[in-house]
Amino acid sequence: MRHDEMIGKVQSLARLPGRGPAERATLAVLTTLAERLPSGLAGHVAAQLPPELAAPMRQAADSPGDGHARPACGRFGLTTFAGRVAGRAGTHEDAAVRESAAVLEVLDAAVSPELMEKVAGALPTDIRELLPAGRARDDTG
Repeated sequence: MRHDEMIGKVQSLARLPGRGPAERATLAVLTTLAERLPSGLAGHVAAQLPPELAAPMRQAADSPGDGHARPACGRFGLTTFAGRVAGRAGTHEDAAVRESAAVLEVLDAAVSPELMEKVAGALPTDIRELLPAGRARDDTG
């Protein structure tokens, strides 16, 4: 899926007022997701994304970024996830949760189903619930 198409879908799903907020939300969610996933898995996700979205995700997977120490997999849940997304996107946590669900739905359509199964399996239940309904119900981990 192309960058413009992904941003447009996020804008529509999250009901954002423009492409700028959709771009910020997408980058915020992908960066935070990269921090939450094992770095190898985050790298595999980034490899299936357009370069504009892959680069920040790879950078977050490989380095601490934003003053946060790189957490070990499984070390933070939805509250921290939403807080980080909100801070990066410049919004409040309720909006960050809504925008995260939209970005994850678009991501689900953009990468291979097998890879999204691995992503779902690496996330705690509370974050996994942001995935599209079929993935959120799968107990892969």
